[in-house]
Amino acid sequence: MKKAITILVVALVAIMGIYLLWSALGRTAVAAEPELYLDDTSSYGTDSGSGNLVAVQTNMETSDYASAEAYQAKLDGYMAAADAQGWLQDDTIVVFPELIGTWLVIANEKEELYEAQTLNEAMQLMVLSNLPSFVETYTTAQGQDKIVDSLFRMKAGSMADIYQETFADLAEEYGVTIVAGSIYLPDPQIENGEMVPGSGDIQNVSAVFRPDGTLYPNLIRKVFLTHDEIPFAGSGEVEQQLTFDTPAGKVGVLICADSWYLEPYETLAVQKPEIIIVPNNYVNDIGWDAPWGGYDSHPTPGDVDQSDVGQISEGEARLKYTLNGRMQKTGAKTGMHVFSKGDLWDMHMDGHTIIFTEDGIIEAVPDARGAVVNYWLPE
Repeated sequence: MKKAITILVVALVAIMGIYLLWSALGRTAVAAEPELYLDDTSSYGTDSGSGNLVAVQTNMETSDYASAEAYQAKLDGYMAAADAQGWLQDDTIVVFPELIGTWLVIANEKEELYEAQTLNEAMQLMVLSNLPSFVETYTTAQGQDKIVDSLFRMKAGSMADIYQETFADLAEEYGVTIVAGSIYLPDPQIENGEMVPGSGDIQNVSAVFRPDGTLYPNLIRKVFLTHDEIPFAGSGEVEQQLTFDTPAGKVGVLICADSWYLEPYETLAVQKPEIIIVPNNYVNDIGWDAPWGGYDSHPTPGDVDQSDVGQISEGEARLKYTLNGRMQKTGAKTGMHVFSKGDLWDMHMDGHTIIFTEDGIIEAVPDARGAVVNYWLPE
């Protein structure tokens, strides 16, 4: 009996050793020159000395998230492209898309994960190769989808560090204000100038960085979650919608779906922003011209013509039911939508920069893969 137990223990130790070795191997990302897919560097308006907005339409690949170095190199490539055009000044606001920091959840993972065909395959590999840490965080998961909740919770510390260090460095290097898209983190707070993950719900949050690389003391928290987010994320409060005093004027930030609802504009109206920025992420196999599906997770606002559902395209709906006609109620004169493009695993992202002005709507090149688009603010 003792011999059998000894053999069993040795076998278990051997299996654990093999697992730990497999888990540790293949996590050294190979540095490569980032591909920007930069098809559009358009500029609109005239430099009046009032500042400008620069939209960065990223085209990210899974390998761009493999390490902090790869991530920063990719984003720096877009910043350098804007700088080469003479667009980055001390009164410039640079805007990145929603979820630009989210896929830092796969930083420093096994190489096979970046080559997976589907997101589901990548998640399975991530769970298996981080089993002890995953099990530990699974016990504290709060969302309905405990697997997704656990993965973000498990990597929250490294995600927050890479996200903050990257955008702080870019803001300081180029001397500009950056609206840093968004990232999923468990109830993060700003403490002593640092973004610190908490222990509450996973939230979709955006941070704004000053030209000296420091953080503004408040985070933007997405309020109106989409049906894809609801199973694992918690929402912010509409009363927490904030504006930021920047060198280019007072700026309000609405994360994606929040721009479709009336309440955020009512909150911002009290603060009287001059500019409203909307970082977006739109995933759809058909793309921008897909029939608009209407409001899927929250009651439809009263000013929406429900006969438009299924009759107009996703793109047409964004022009009709987001900033256009709504931002004016806040006092804002300029608005901007910024999107990401490309494919991550089996997810296809679409969209292009839209600028809302007092004189009309400007749409950037719709089929550009990566883009850096400038808009000079009027006097």
